[in-house]
This record gives sequence, structure tokens and C-alpha cells, in this order.
Amino acid sequence: MVPSHTPLNIQRHPNIMLFVFILSFLAFSLITECQKFRSDYEYFSDVDGFLKFHVIPANWHEARLRCTMEGAVLASPSNAKMLSTMISLMKGKTETVFTGIHSTFSGGDFATIDGVPISAVPAPWDPSQPDNKYNRENCIILRITERIADVKCDNVHRYMCYRKHDATTNAQNECGTIDSQYELAQETGHCYKFHRTPRTWSRAHMACTAEGGYLVIINSQEEANVISRIFNAVPPSEITVIQDQHLAYVGVQDWGEHGTWMTVHGQSLQEAGYSKWGREGQEPNNFTGAHTKWVGEYCLSIYTNAELNDIWCEYIMGFFCEKDPKSLAIE
Repeated sequence: MVPSHTPLNIQRHPNIMLFVFILSFLAFSLITECQKFRSDYEYFSDVDGFLKFHVIPANWHEARLRCTMEGAVLASPSNAKMLSTMISLMKGKTETVFTGIHSTFSGGDFATIDGVPISAVPAPWDPSQPDNKYNRENCIILRITERIADVKCDNVHRYMCYRKHDATTNAQNECGTIDSQYELAQETGHCYKFHRTPRTWSRAHMACTAEGGYLVIINSQEEANVISRIFNAVPPSEITVIQDQHLAYVGVQDWGEHGTWMTVHGQSLQEAGYSKWGREGQEPNNFTGAHTKWVGEYCLSIYTNAELNDIWCEYIMGFFCEKDPKSLAIE
């Protein structure tokens, strides 16, 4: 028996060493796991959250929307640590970035997207700023010099998206996302989501891409059955009615070739594996109504039975996103 006052030599007890190792590994794994959001975001302990630097410049409204669609917000230097972290990410990449500071609701009343007034932002104004040139500068950029300036929201700049760390909401599901609306279909091995918030075809494409997926591409009758099952489970009150029909956008349009249907992955319907048109083959009909100036139906939608229908791309309606579970998943 080891006396109570005698230190235990762990090296002589391999089972204890193994137990300590396992506990340490599990503790590290739990800490690491809670610091996960998406594979394209990086965790920064100083700001207790995740940041993503967007290389492709956009105007302020597009930047804000992209961040929102990714489950984040347009980043702002709302405190000293965030300012320092944002500057470190800018170095060697850009001289300016859009911030989430704006006065688009009321001219001159600047605040971050999450409500922090500009008076609390530690970044000082550039000399001679703000000047609200032509009474049109309602958005704020951050310069590499750690100063801010007002600019037109229609300008384009690079930007960052930020999501605060929250272990209860950042856990990925089997679809490789924190979005619980994605459903894994065992028949195809892919995940699907019906977006109840209606958008134009272009905005729908943007939303699916931001979520790590794409507007759904139906590759077989089996997959059509999956989409139809999900569609029919949506309450009718939550589906946009177009031309007296329940319709949803899918990832097919004519790419400007008017009548040559191609998926967002560049395949013809025949190559994709599904070309079942609706209304007993009466579609596509390229309908042009007298009540609209739109010429031709150049995007595809589906009925609740997943049969295809051509539609105006400018209609605002629900849509389906498809996602590979590995996309954005944390290994």
C-alpha cells in the first residue's frame, strides 16, 4: 500500500498514464470542437468569435447580405480587440474594408449592424472625415491606418464577416452546417433545404452558395421524389403562389442562350439525368404575359410533384438548396 503522504509516481502506473492522456485529449477535443463554425471561418480568441476575410470586393449592401446568408454579420471595429484583429487580417491583403457601421436607415446616425453607436467605436476618423460628400456617404470603411471614413455604399471594397462564439449554436449537424433546416436524404446522401423566404433566382443562387451548397440539381427520379416529399411537407401558406401554382426555383437556367437549359454546374438536363416537364409535357412554354415587361421565361422552377416549369427569373419565390454534407464540414 502506498502511504497517503507519499507522492504517486505516475510513470510506474501505465494505466493511470493512459487515463490521464485520454482525459487530456477529450478535454482538448471539447475545447476545440466548441470553437468551430464553418471550415471557411477562423476562430480568434481575442474577439471570442469567428472571422472570414472576403477577397472579392462588393458594395456594402451585397457584403452585408453575404455575411447574413453565411450566418454571420458584417464585421465592425466595435472595440479595441476587434479593431486590432481586423487590422491584422488586412495586412498584405488590402488598404480598406467595409465595416458594418452605416447610416442607411437615417442619414448621419451611424451605428454598427448590431447597434453599437459610432461614438463607442475606438477607430478615429480620417482627417477631413466625415464629409458626407454629395450627401450620399452612408457607409463606413476601415483603413489600414486604423482610421475610418465615410463613403458611398455603392462603392466596392473587401470586407469581413464575424460570428460570435456560442457553443450551443455553433455545433455542426450531419449536413456539415449549424442550419437545422437542412435535411439529410438517405436515398441520395445529400442534404436539402426549402427556403421559405422568397427571392429572385439570382438571389436564391447567392443564398445557396453562401450556405455551402447550390440551387438544387435533380439528377434522377429518386431525387425528384425526395424533393417532392420535402416540398409537400411545407405548409401551403409558406409557399409562394405564382400563376396560381405552388412553385420553387431550382438550379437550372438558360445561361443567356434562350431555350438551352443548363444546370448551375454547366450540365444539360439530359446530362444531369432528369428532364421531366410539368403539365403533361406542355412546359416549357416560354410564356410572356401582357401584364409584364419581362420577355421570356429563362429560369426553371418545379411544381410540388418536382416536375419542371420555366419561369421568369425576376419572380420572387421560394427555392431549394442542395448541399454535400462534406461542404464546410469541420474535419
